[in-house]
Amino acid sequence: MLTIFRRHLKACPQTSRRYRRCQCPIWIEGTLGLEEVPRRSLNLTSWDAAEEYVRESNRTGKVGGTTAKPMLIADAVELYLTDVQARLRSSTVRLHRVLLRDSLLVWCADKGYRYLSELDVKSLIEYRSSWQFAPLTALKKFERLRSFFRFCHAAKWMPENPALAIKAPKADTPPTLPFTNEEVDRVLAAAKGFRISGSYGRTNPTRVLAYIYLLRYSGLRISDATSLRKDRVTADGRLFLHMQHKTRVPVYVPLPPVVVRALARAAEMFPDREYFFWTGTGKLETAVKSWKRTLARIFELAGVQGGHAHRFRDTFAVDLLLHDVPLETVAELLGHRSIKVTEQSYAPWVKARQDKLEEAVRRTWKEESLVARRRAKPPFRGSPREEQLAAVGIT
Repeated sequence: MLTIFRRHLKACPQTSRRYRRCQCPIWIEGTLGLEEVPRRSLNLTSWDAAEEYVRESNRTGKVGGTTAKPMLIADAVELYLTDVQARLRSSTVRLHRVLLRDSLLVWCADKGYRYLSELDVKSLIEYRSSWQFAPLTALKKFERLRSFFRFCHAAKWMPENPALAIKAPKADTPPTLPFTNEEVDRVLAAAKGFRISGSYGRTNPTRVLAYIYLLRYSGLRISDATSLRKDRVTADGRLFLHMQHKTRVPVYVPLPPVVVRALARAAEMFPDREYFFWTGTGKLETAVKSWKRTLARIFELAGVQGGHAHRFRDTFAVDLLLHDVPLETVAELLGHRSIKVTEQSYAPWVKARQDKLEEAVRRTWKEESLVARRRAKPPFRGSPREEQLAAVGIT
């Protein structure tokens, strides 16, 4: 018979070998069949995980069962981040890294958790309760946390996925608000009169104006616009966006002549550079933050409240939808892998859908008018005998 017990650390005030709630290491000893199991550490601190270890040993007749060597949480995080880096954008990888390295691992170290098998539903609930984020931020972080545990379960590092039992926090997604035409004009005017000080001097307004034109008429994210290479704009004024996800066919978007001319002037400023708006040295994240500060100053000068770079992408998408461009086409231009993502953000702006809703409301007006006319019809006036016949349907 196998027995598990705790060996308390000096700093632990507990003395009972069967105490469950502290984080001191758990050991095992006893016999399994005819085999004597020497006293040794399980490298576990979770009592539930240790009991599962004993059950698996009894089921298979072998100490440790068929389970592989326990996976360290730190090792699992690094392997997951390696996989994420091969699949996703660098900005998305950074968000996963902040959650797992800077938050989860620190919390686990503070609680004494070292192995994935020690993380159960209870511990994840405690970890999430330590967050102090806005509802939408908490929702995004929870989605990344669930992705990590789904990866660990698929890799068979965990017998079950504890994140499945936890419901996502509720968050009201703010509606997509594009810029109005008047706001875009004010932003462009502010860019043309932008300061000419700094390292770029008099060429600064030219760069800023071309950058804003690109964001408005291409639908690119700010990181993609910042790292845009010059060879992605063709001689006939088309911008290469990406390859289609299924057919691997290149997707282009035509740029207005004013945008093409602005990009050409920006390219001429630094002919030896590979990129329009980035030196190519240093971190891209640093360049993106610099452009965010510049745009914030532009929005302040233009008097545009709540302005940020992603609203140019929203303006590009909404403008297409209001001109009856199908939602599938907009999703392809924006680079969404699923049309559900586009529909979730831009469904209220689909013109055909809005027209159908308005027509449904107008039909109720017509029906109400018809009912009102029927009610306003004067009652039958005739002789008493004629009225009696009319009441039974005889005319």
